[in-house]
Amino acid sequence: MSAVASPAVTPVAQPKLAARQFALLAALGLTWLAFTVFSGGDFLKSRNMGQLAIELSCTAVVALGMLLIMVVGHIDLAVGSGIGLAGGIAAVLIAQHGVPAPLAMLIALAIAVALWTLMGWIIARERIPAFIITLAGLLVFKGVFWKVIGSSTVPVRQGGEDNLLSVLTSATLPGWVAWTSAALALAALAWGTRRSRASRMRYGLPVEAVEIGILRLIVIAQVLALVILVLGQARGVPIPLVVLAVAAFITWVITTHTRFGRWLYACGSNEQAAALSGVPVRRITILAFAACGIAVAITGFLQTAYIGNSTTTVGDLMELDAIAACVIGGVSVKGGRGTVAGVIIGALLIATLMNGLTLMAVSPEFKFIARGLVLALAVWMDVRLNKRR
Repeated sequence: MSAVASPAVTPVAQPKLAARQFALLAALGLTWLAFTVFSGGDFLKSRNMGQLAIELSCTAVVALGMLLIMVVGHIDLAVGSGIGLAGGIAAVLIAQHGVPAPLAMLIALAIAVALWTLMGWIIARERIPAFIITLAGLLVFKGVFWKVIGSSTVPVRQGGEDNLLSVLTSATLPGWVAWTSAALALAALAWGTRRSRASRMRYGLPVEAVEIGILRLIVIAQVLALVILVLGQARGVPIPLVVLAVAAFITWVITTHTRFGRWLYACGSNEQAAALSGVPVRRITILAFAACGIAVAITGFLQTAYIGNSTTTVGDLMELDAIAACVIGGVSVKGGRGTVAGVIIGALLIATLMNGLTLMAVSPEFKFIARGLVLALAVWMDVRLNKRR
């Protein structure tokens, strides 16, 4: 009697990079090359790379929060004002009321999460377009922010002494901690990749070749090593970059390895079909906004610490940078599509543009023009590529 072989899942080759990915990588490379040439090489110096790392962290963390909302099919225009409000509340509590920095930041975080949960509840419960509610939030939070700081400049120090908030962007990791963290990050990525591959094979879904996964990890390891070496020539790896790495990993796990993540994409792809399949659409929307509130508060702390005080301009236009980073990175404005890696690359392009223009002493009006053009180009690219599907 011959044995009957059980069916096996055959790995499939990784599909070729999409046109968007080629264009994004090419645009990033050309942007770095242009700024390097026009700045006389100053752009690639380790000191400026440290500044770029902090600016990238501020943009990318809030963009990761925006990712969760856009994947569901919504958009958030209030994150910029929320960034200023969260940082302002923490700064005022620390500098004017003597509240310990950890407690002040925890209070600001709780307020941000409560406000974004409320917006998510209104949007999900009353079926009001997120554009309208978050636009109202933009105006309300901006007014409350200015009221909290008294339309003045509030330092992040308490009695002239440093605290957790004031050193958030000035502290760096020791070398051995940076290398150990990088090794742990690679181990976590390898575990996540292996777990995802095993899960797909268990359900008979196509998986990528093992060699592709190994090659990806090698490339990531080389990038991490290069970042640590370059930043180590200046002051070391800044804490905001560590915050970004943790936020990116958590978001990646949520979106790729949890039921909540699968429901996010299901709601964005087809909300009615998701509801008929038993997905709690309202609850998913509320939780997505609550998670974005966490990202807003963290970005508020980073941005306020980076500037050194809370002033009326903190968070200005950061909602546009977050949206542009998401769309550039492949997040669909209609929902249902987007990755953490794409968002980080999109945020890197936005941060590079702002950093390079500042390094070249470009006037503010041209920075506004550049931001607008990048946002328009990103949306145009998204629409064009969707038409080809």
